[in-house]
Amino acid sequence: MPNRRTLSRRGFLKALAVAGAAGLAPRLARAAAGGKKRPPNVILLFTDDQGAVDVNCYGSKDLHTPNMDDLARRGTRFTQFYVAAPVCSPSRAALLTGRYPQRAGVPGNVGPTNGLPNEQVTIAEMLKRAGYRTAIFGKWHLGHGEDTSPLAQGFDEFFGHKNGCIDNYSHFFYWSGPNRHDLWRNDREVWEPGAFFPDLVVREARRFLKANKDRPFFLYVPFNAPHYPLQGTEKYRTMYAKLDAPRRMYAEFVSTVDEKIGEVLAAVDELGLRENTLVIYLSDNGHSEEIRSFGGGGSAGPYRGHKFQLWEGGIRLPCIASMPGVIPAGEVRGQMATSCDWLPTIAAICGADLPKRRLDGRNILPVLKSADAPSPHEVFHWQSGGMWAVREGKWKLVAEGPAGRGKDGKPARSGLFLSDMDADVTEQNNLAGKHPEVVERLRKLHEQWVKDVQEQ
Repeated sequence: MPNRRTLSRRGFLKALAVAGAAGLAPRLARAAAGGKKRPPNVILLFTDDQGAVDVNCYGSKDLHTPNMDDLARRGTRFTQFYVAAPVCSPSRAALLTGRYPQRAGVPGNVGPTNGLPNEQVTIAEMLKRAGYRTAIFGKWHLGHGEDTSPLAQGFDEFFGHKNGCIDNYSHFFYWSGPNRHDLWRNDREVWEPGAFFPDLVVREARRFLKANKDRPFFLYVPFNAPHYPLQGTEKYRTMYAKLDAPRRMYAEFVSTVDEKIGEVLAAVDELGLRENTLVIYLSDNGHSEEIRSFGGGGSAGPYRGHKFQLWEGGIRLPCIASMPGVIPAGEVRGQMATSCDWLPTIAAICGADLPKRRLDGRNILPVLKSADAPSPHEVFHWQSGGMWAVREGKWKLVAEGPAGRGKDGKPARSGLFLSDMDADVTEQNNLAGKHPEVVERLRKLHEQWVKDVQEQ
């Protein structure tokens, strides 16, 4: 448990509550001894800056992603799955708390002095209170201080980096401000120069799985790939040697992370845990077109936009879930679902008590089980900087989205851009002029949401 002198009073009380709740573990062990089925394990695999269609089962023809595809064969994949933000930190906050990033206190990317507020309740805390062992191996990007570290947010173990990205061999964050080494075990800085970071993540995941094979666990593996720097392994540099840049460098890292996902899941199979394990895979936001990614490389397929944008390419992403006997194998779901939904869905599958606070996510287990179940979302909202968007049924309104450059060469904005997502997912044809009543209704929904989301 974190040192009392280094935590806020609120954080200390929270840590006490979580530590006390961990006393449920002996009860779970006794229940298992009495013949009751052990609660399911949960593995959450999170890639970084992976494009909307950059998996073979989502339409890619030039990538090699056998492990993601195998997960889809073993489970169910979504074709209309949204993350709650088009950039790293707020997307992660929404996933872990089941709340809009604004309600979770992380409206934008986290810097050196802020993070996920300690009073927020994460999936890790929820499951820890249910007797689970919890761990995160990979990229945190939700706070650097002890009060905002993974250990203060319900995780028993952490190995990885706290900042947005690192060089995969030196483990330094070097493209903003002074060079900073960023590799940690729990809250202690560690050094493993020359070791490939995705390999270290797999090493830690395999160790954790073996150590906790006889008890329920929550393993969160937020890989830092294919986020820049694009450092795929030699195997994939050879495989994609004839592919044009920048697709080539991006493809190398996508296949590298696919291989690492396969290594984690192979360990699950080796330990005989797959039958009682919920596995979830998704990406945090769309592909990057930053100069650090050579200006692109990822693909959004038919969708407009990419990372940082509220067009579909920034927020509509691959998501696959697998659990034998609970989630159908080899099926596809077209209902709208969101990353906020995983916390309440995990609670339903694991029999855990939901946090006693307002959630924006909904239990999508009925959707996973049936293609005929309705989406639990009539409306969903996004806000990123000066951009905002609303999705209501088939309608999506984007406000102030980037729209290329004007005649003066300066960046242009879309104003209010309305799309019928049932008829056209490309967001190239603005229907705002034809349906002003829809625009006005969605604009008012956004204004109401801005006020509402401030309520905790």
